[in-house]
Amino acid sequence: MAENPSDTVLVGPSLTPDENEFPFGYPTSICQSTPEPKYLCCGCHNVLKKAQQTLCGHRYCSACLSWIVRISKNPICSRCKEENPQTVGDESFLSEEKAFIDAAINKEISELSVHCVISGCGWTGLMKNFETHECGGISLKDHKQTVTKISTEEKDGLIPIEVQGMCSFADIGCSFKGSQEMVKEHEVSSLPEHLRLLLELVSQVKAHHSEKRGSGFSHAKPSGKPLERNLSDLQLQGAVEVNGDLEADCFRAASSDSEEELALQRFMKEKLLAELQEKLLVFENIVTVLNKEMEASRLAIAASVHQSGLTQDLILNLEQRVIDLQQTLAQKDLALTKLEQSLHLLEEASYDGVYLWKITNFTRRCHESACGRMISLLSPAFYTARYGYKLCLRIYFSGGGTRKGTHLSLFIVVMKGEYDALLEWPFRNKVTFMLLDQNNREHVIDSFHPDLTSDSFQRPQGESNTAIGRPMFFPLNKLQSPKHAYVKNDTVFLKCVIETNS
Repeated sequence: MAENPSDTVLVGPSLTPDENEFPFGYPTSICQSTPEPKYLCCGCHNVLKKAQQTLCGHRYCSACLSWIVRISKNPICSRCKEENPQTVGDESFLSEEKAFIDAAINKEISELSVHCVISGCGWTGLMKNFETHECGGISLKDHKQTVTKISTEEKDGLIPIEVQGMCSFADIGCSFKGSQEMVKEHEVSSLPEHLRLLLELVSQVKAHHSEKRGSGFSHAKPSGKPLERNLSDLQLQGAVEVNGDLEADCFRAASSDSEEELALQRFMKEKLLAELQEKLLVFENIVTVLNKEMEASRLAIAASVHQSGLTQDLILNLEQRVIDLQQTLAQKDLALTKLEQSLHLLEEASYDGVYLWKITNFTRRCHESACGRMISLLSPAFYTARYGYKLCLRIYFSGGGTRKGTHLSLFIVVMKGEYDALLEWPFRNKVTFMLLDQNNREHVIDSFHPDLTSDSFQRPQGESNTAIGRPMFFPLNKLQSPKHAYVKNDTVFLKCVIETNS
C-alpha cells in the first residue's frame, strides 16, 4: 500500500520548509496555560491563526477554512454538526466569501503568553512574537520539528464523509481513502506501489491458469520473480510540483522481452500523457480566463480613474460656484441693508418744510453727552419741497461751544441734495425752532433769518455744510419745570418750520 496510516502528514496542501510553519494554527502545547475554547479552531483544533468567523458564529484558521471549502462540494461546519445536527441551516454552510476576519480574537490571541517547545530554547513571550524569535541564533522556521503535524486518520476526519473517495486500485489491494483531489495525487505519486500490486495479481492469475492446463504446458509456466524484479525496476525519473500536484516526467524501465511488461509500460505512459494533456488544457483555459479578467480589470480601473478625474473637476467647479454665490449673497445683503435704511429715511422725511422730531430716552442721552460718549445727535433729513432744499437738525444735549453744560443747543444743517443745481443759492428761507410743551400750554419758539454771507447757507460742496443755529436755545435747568411738560415720559418733541414762498 502506498501510504501507512501510522505515518504523519502535513495538514492541508503540501508545504515546504521555507513556508509558514504553522499554516493551520499553533499547537496548544506552546501556551503557558490551557487556552480558552474560543481560541481554538473548529477544524484543526489548534490555537487559531488568522482567525475567520463564519455565518454560524464559529471560528476557523484562514488556511483550514480555505482547505475544507476546496476539498468539499457542500462543506458544513463541523461544530454545528456536533452541537445539534438536526438544526443545521444555511448559515452552517462554509464559504470563504461569507466569512470575515475576526480582528478581536486575533488581537486577544496575539497577547497570549507562550513558550518555545524546542529542546534547549527557554524563550517565553507573547504569541505575536513567537514565530519571529530565534532559538540559539536560528530562526524558528528553520526547525522542521516545529511543523504542525497530525495523523492521517485525524486529517481524514476533517474531510466530510460524503466527499471521501477510494483509490482506483482498491480492488487489487490499495486501501487509500481521501478527497477526490487527494486520491488523484495518491494515484500519481504511488505508481510503483500500484505496479507491484498489479504484478502480484497478474502472477497469481498466470500461475493459477498454468496449473489448470496440465503438466504438458508446465514448461510455459512463467516465473513471477524475474518479472517482478523487472517491473520493480520501473521508477519515476523526476517529478515537478505544479499547484500541489506531483507529476511524473518520464519512466525508466529495464529492458525486457516480455510483451506483458511492454504493454503495461505503454498503457501507463499513455495514461500519464493523457492526464498531463488534460491538465495542460485546464491550465491554458485558466490562463486565458485570467488574462481576460486582467484586461477587464485594467479597463475598469482606467474608466474609474477617468471618472474620478471628472468628478474632482466637477467638485472644484461647484466649490468655486459656491464661493461666488456666497460673495454675491453678501453683496445683496449689503445692498438690501442700504435700501432698508433709505426706505426708513424716506418714510420719516417730510416735503413741506415742516419737520417734527421725536427724541426718546432723553435722560440717558443727556447723561451720555455730559460724559462725552455722545456729543450730538443728527435728525433724519427733511425737505422744503418735493424737489427743494435738503435739511436736517443737530442737537447738543449739553450745549455746544462756550455754553456747554448750561443750555440745550439746536442747529440747522444744509445738506447736499439731488436737485441743488435747480435751486437758488444761498439758502435764504426763514428758520423757526420750537420746543413743544406736551401739555400744550407754552411752546418755546425761536426764529432767525439766514446770514447770506455765511458758508453754512451756500450750496454744499461736500455731504453737508457746517451746522448753524441757536447755541443757547433753551436752559437745561428749565427742562424739568413743573409748569411745563417739555420732557414727558423721557421724550422730547422738537419742531422745525422753514418758511417757503409758496
